[in-house]
Amino acid sequence: MKTKKVILITGASSGMGKDATLHLINEGHIVYGAARRIDLMKELEDAGGHVLKLDVSNENQIIEGVNKVIEEQGRIDVLWNNAGYGLYGAVEDIPVDQARRQFEVNLFGLARMTQEVLPHMRRQQSGTIINTSSMGGKMYTPLGAWYHGTKHALEGWSDCLRLELKPFNINVVILEPGVIATEFGEVLYEPLLKNSGEGAYAKMAKQVAQGTMDFYKKPNAASPSSVISKTISKIVNSRNPKTRYVKGKMAGPLMWIRKYMGDRIFDKVVMSQVK
Repeated sequence: MKTKKVILITGASSGMGKDATLHLINEGHIVYGAARRIDLMKELEDAGGHVLKLDVSNENQIIEGVNKVIEEQGRIDVLWNNAGYGLYGAVEDIPVDQARRQFEVNLFGLARMTQEVLPHMRRQQSGTIINTSSMGGKMYTPLGAWYHGTKHALEGWSDCLRLELKPFNINVVILEPGVIATEFGEVLYEPLLKNSGEGAYAKMAKQVAQGTMDFYKKPNAASPSSVISKTISKIVNSRNPKTRYVKGKMAGPLMWIRKYMGDRIFDKVVMSQVK
């Protein structure tokens, strides 16, 4: 019999977050799904979950959301920082305020959520923080500097946090998904062309955008989100989870090439797809 845990998940209105939330609810856990678009989370409520309207860039909503969970359940056993998005376009083209927004959601909002939950986990002397990075936290692609920048930063931030929290019996786990069948490809396409579809980087932008859409349309090109749901379940139900979980198509091979073959070879591999 698995121990019932109180779990708070951001970015729960779609994709990996929504699927994993349903999976954990079905396992019998007490799950709070948090997102900006609560109209997309009726399915979670119907399944027996709890829904929170929460934008991770809104400090008041973060405080209110965490307080609500504590008031109703008295504890938080797992925080899965899953909210995030990808900002694509040439560095020269993207206004700095958009870049700041990317970091605000993908890193600083996540950090603020963690800060608000940690006092409760320290009091419990237990807990697990799961941070959704990406294979993009260990590698790079053209026109993705700001997105990759947030994920590279998250990797180092999470490693430091893991050491800080060891004395309090709190786990910090980094999830590094590969290509997963979510909205990511569609969300990337139009903003990329809007940001860099004209001007000096237009050719590359159109190639990357079209290549991304073509790739996602291929049968079995992306792993189903259930791969992530099962992984999150494994982490949640483990007393001693690993520090990193690499799951999903392309993640293992590309991260291996990046790590062992060097910059120039990886550059060639990536740019061979931009044509």
